[in-house]
Amino acid sequence: MTTALALFSGGLDSILACRLVAAQGVRVVAVRCVSPFFGYDLLAEEEAYRTRVRQQYGIEVVLRDVSEPYLTMLRHPPHGYGKNFNPCVDCKIMLMRTAREMMADYEAELLISGEVLGQRPMSQRSDTLRVIERDSGCEGLLVRPLCAKGLPPTRAELAGLIDRERLLGFRGRSRQPQMELAARFGITDYPSPAGGCVLTDPIQARRIAAFYAEHDPVTVADVRLLLVGRHFRLPHGAWLAMGRREAENERLLDRALPTDWTVMPVDRAGPLGVLRFAKHAEDFVSAAGLVARYGKKGEGEAAVRVLFARGEETQELTATPLAEAVYEPWRR
Repeated sequence: MTTALALFSGGLDSILACRLVAAQGVRVVAVRCVSPFFGYDLLAEEEAYRTRVRQQYGIEVVLRDVSEPYLTMLRHPPHGYGKNFNPCVDCKIMLMRTAREMMADYEAELLISGEVLGQRPMSQRSDTLRVIERDSGCEGLLVRPLCAKGLPPTRAELAGLIDRERLLGFRGRSRQPQMELAARFGITDYPSPAGGCVLTDPIQARRIAAFYAEHDPVTVADVRLLLVGRHFRLPHGAWLAMGRREAENERLLDRALPTDWTVMPVDRAGPLGVLRFAKHAEDFVSAAGLVARYGKKGEGEAAVRVLFARGEETQELTATPLAEAVYEPWRR
C-alpha cells in the first residue's frame, strides 16, 4: 500500500486533502507541526488529540514540535515578512521540509497538503507554491489534492502513486467548494475558518517583533508569555505581563518561570502580573504602579500595597496608580 504524509493544520482544507487521498486506497499519516504560535497546547494532550481526530475525521495524526527551529527562522526569514511579522513563505517551507524529513520513518512515497491555489495572497500564488516546493526539497514529492488540476502533474502523479483524475481543481478564496466536498464525505463538525496566525495580528505581531528586537535568543517560554494579557516594556528593561480577567491571570501564573516575579495587589482585587528580566529597583516601582493603575479602585486611599513573589522570596511595595502619560510609551 502506498503511504502519504500530509501536512495537517486541523482546518477543513487539510482534512479534505487527507480524506480525498485516502479515498484512493492510500494510507495517509497527517503530520501536525506545533510551535508556541500554533497548536503548542496540544503537546500536553497528544493521545487525546490523536483519538479525537481519528474518531471525528478518520485520520491518523502525529504531532511534531518545531518550536526551536521556528523561533530561529523567525528572526531572519529568507523570504521576508508579510504585512506584519508573518514569515508565511518560510513557515510553509519549514513545515514542508519537516514532513519530508519524516518520510523515511513511515516509508512514505509522497507528501500532500491542503493548499488551494489563490486562497492566500502571500503563500498560495502559483509562483510561491513553486518556491515552497523547491526550497523545501519537495519537488516531485508534493501533491496538492484540492488544486492539483490547476498545477502541472507531479512525479508522484506521473508514476501512478495517486490518480490525478480523481483530484480536484479548486481555486480562489471561496469556501463553498470545500463545504460541498465535506458534505459528500459526511463531515459536518469541521472547524470554522480561523482568524489567522497570531503573527498576522497587528497587535501581537508588533509586540513579538519588539521583543525580538531586544532579546536574543527568544525562548518558547517568552513567546507563550507574550501571547497572554497586557504587556509593558519597562524603562530599565524588564517586561511586565498583566491579566485582563481571571482566566488570563491563571494562564499567566501557569506560564511564569521560576526566575520570574509574580505581582499582585494585597488588599483589593486586581490583575496578576508576571515580571520578567527585572534587574533594577525601578522595575519593581514601575510594575507596582501599573498594577495599582489597573486594579479595582478602593475606597479612601489611592495607595495600593503590591506583593512581589518568587519562590520563597517576597517583597512588598506601596504604590499609587501611574498616569497614562507615564506608562503609555511602555505599552507593547
